[in-house]
Amino acid sequence: MKIICVEEHTVDAAIAKASQQGLAAEAGYMADWGSRVEDKPPAFGDLRPSLVPPKHSMELARDLGAGRIADMDKHGIDMQILSYSSSPQLAPAAEVVGLTRAANDRLAEAIQANPARFGGFASLPWQDPDAAALELERTVKELGFKGTLLTGRPGKTFLDDPRYEPVLATLNELKVPIYVHPGFPLSEVREPYYGGLGKEVSARLSLFGWGWHHEAGIQVIRMMLSGQFDKFPNLQVISGHWGEMVPFYLQRMDDTIPQEATGLSRSITDTYKSHVYVTPSGMFNLPHFEFIHKVVGAGRIIYAVDYPYLTHTGSREFLDSLPISQEDKEKIAYRNAEALFRL
Repeated sequence: MKIICVEEHTVDAAIAKASQQGLAAEAGYMADWGSRVEDKPPAFGDLRPSLVPPKHSMELARDLGAGRIADMDKHGIDMQILSYSSSPQLAPAAEVVGLTRAANDRLAEAIQANPARFGGFASLPWQDPDAAALELERTVKELGFKGTLLTGRPGKTFLDDPRYEPVLATLNELKVPIYVHPGFPLSEVREPYYGGLGKEVSARLSLFGWGWHHEAGIQVIRMMLSGQFDKFPNLQVISGHWGEMVPFYLQRMDDTIPQEATGLSRSITDTYKSHVYVTPSGMFNLPHFEFIHKVVGAGRIIYAVDYPYLTHTGSREFLDSLPISQEDKEKIAYRNAEALFRL
C-alpha cells in the first residue's frame, strides 16, 4: 500500500538567517529546550516516532536527496509533500518577498530531481498579503506546488484578519489547501500561560507540549467562526496533530455556540467536516485515531509523520495495524492526498 505523508519538513538557510532576530524576540525561550534534558531514544523504541534533538533534526532537514529517500524507503514511505518549517513572517518585510521566492525556487529544484518522491508547499511573504497571493499563484501554476504551509500566525493576528483575504481568495480560486501548522504562542500570553515552571518545562510546554498546538487550533476555529468557509467555499485547510485539539470540542462548540449566534450557513461540526483535513503528525496513538475516525471519517484523514522533527519509526506499522477496512486504510494512506493535491 502506497503511503503519502504531508507534514514533512526542510529548512531554508536564507530565511532562517533573516528571521533570526525576529525569532529571538518572539520565542527566545526556544534555547531553553534541551538546556537541562537531552532528548534520547525513548523506552518505546521502534513502536512509534520519537522526538529528534534540534541539532540532528536540522541536519536531516537539509537533506533533500539520497539520505532522506533512503530513510523513506526503510520505513515504507513512498512520497512526501515537503514544506519549510521556518517562519518567513519574522523576517524583515523589505526582504521577505525575494527570500520566499528564492526559497520556493530552491525547493522546486529539489522536487524536480525526484518528482515521484516529493511534492511541495509554498512559503509565502505574509507581511505583504497581495505579494503572498501572487507568490502562491506562481508556485502553483509555474512550479507545480500543492498549496502552502503556514507556521503559526501570519502576523500578530490570525488568518481570519481581513488583511489576509487576498491569500484566502487565491487558495479558493486555485482550489489548493493551506496547512495550518503550529507556531509560537502570542508573546502576550506566553509567560502567564506557560511560564513559572522552570525553563526546560516551560519551553517544552510553550512549544510542542501544548502551546503551539493551541495556537494552531484557535486559528482554525477563528476561520470557521469568522465565516471564511462561507465566503470561500473551495477553501480547504489541513490541520495536524489530530486537528490540534479542535475535533474533541466540536460537539461542545455546536451546543454552546449555535448557528443563531454564529450566523453561519452550517453548524461548526458540519463546517469542519467539509473544509478541514486532519493528520496525525506522527502522534500514532490508537485511541486518538479511533476518536478522529468516528468524528470526521476516513475521507478527512491524511497521513503525516512530521519528519525530521520526529523519526519515521513505527509509521507504516501503525497504519497497517489499524482496525479498519482496507478501503479506509487506502484513503488515509494515499487516496485522500491524491484527490486533494490532484496527483
